[in-house]
Amino acid sequence: MKIISYFILVTYCSSLLSGCTTTGNSTGNGRVGPASSSNQTVPRQVKVEKPALKLDVVVPVMNPGIPEDYDEKNIWPELRRAEANRFSISLKTALENTGKFGAVRVTPDQTATGDLYVMGRINKSNGEDIEIAIEVMDISGRRWLKQKFSHRVKKRDFNTARKGKNYDVYTPVFQEIAKAIVKKLKRQNSKRLAQLPSIKEMRFGANFSEEAFSPYIKEKRGRFSLNGLPAEDDPMLVRTQAIWVRDQLFIDRLQDHYETFNLSMEESYLVWQKQSYAESVSEREARRSASTNGLLGILAVIGAVVIASKTNSTTGAYAAIGTGVLGASLISKSFRKSKEAKIHREALSELGSSLDIHMAPQIVAFEEKTVELTGSAKDQFTQWRDFLGQIYLTETVATELEPVL
Repeated sequence: MKIISYFILVTYCSSLLSGCTTTGNSTGNGRVGPASSSNQTVPRQVKVEKPALKLDVVVPVMNPGIPEDYDEKNIWPELRRAEANRFSISLKTALENTGKFGAVRVTPDQTATGDLYVMGRINKSNGEDIEIAIEVMDISGRRWLKQKFSHRVKKRDFNTARKGKNYDVYTPVFQEIAKAIVKKLKRQNSKRLAQLPSIKEMRFGANFSEEAFSPYIKEKRGRFSLNGLPAEDDPMLVRTQAIWVRDQLFIDRLQDHYETFNLSMEESYLVWQKQSYAESVSEREARRSASTNGLLGILAVIGAVVIASKTNSTTGAYAAIGTGVLGASLISKSFRKSKEAKIHREALSELGSSLDIHMAPQIVAFEEKTVELTGSAKDQFTQWRDFLGQIYLTETVATELEPVL
């Protein structure tokens, strides 16, 4: 009995070991290559994330916000015009640094082609305080944002050792604007966002041929929506796509001119910021705390008005004038400019003589046709668009005249 049990046990173990050895030495089942669809096991579904749509942004040169009574409000028109260009570039940089957008371009006006438009108006800029009104709209005419952004500069912001030599103390306000726009971007309907490039394409095409592209877009109260899209090989669409590429390249070249302008005013502008900051702080603190000089100055001016109104004598008149001069001197003491500042002021005056930056004449070519563009950035941009319109019209006529074989 023991012998039989022992024999069964040995047989069982041999069988077990034999099975293990066979499995371990197996090189396959004799089949190679991909299995047929009926024999495939269904893999676990893997979600593939689509890359986020990045909208192209147009930043038209800001409205400088120069009122008719600019002199009374102590606004320097030339500086404001220069700031309008500089601030637009600063906003472009802030938007680019978020990494949430496609191409961000500064343009002479808002007729350029893009998915999103960020328009601004300068309400205040005195070296210490800055306020900019911002409006953001997409190509469909939908408004995303309308808000005022302000920032007060601190003395420590001028610490070049910590901030860097060419740090602009207004930088935080542009960063705040960019963050607010990104916040609005995240709240937008993804399907609506996905339609913007197509709306952009149809509106760009309608700019050259309303007859060909207007059937695909619908406008109601300034809002644009899609009625459909032409075939991808539609001759009109293919033609406008080629023109659109050249238009974007032209605007890309404009960016170099805006950057050059910005660099040319940077040194003088930073000097102005620093000195104007000191003057603004002095004026504000004098008004708030009624410091000795400020109080005496204000009282002296009031006294001059009273004396002048109550006397007709020559002595009284001279006393009034003397008292008024004393008051004005005390109030404006901190606003005097150094010789160095005068040089920078003259440089800024020249740069801000016009809102549109100056550009050298240039000859551009497209499909064996050339044109010379002259004048400011806006002038050349307008001439360029007219040139593209002529190209489109010429090609359309040529296509219509081609014989049908």
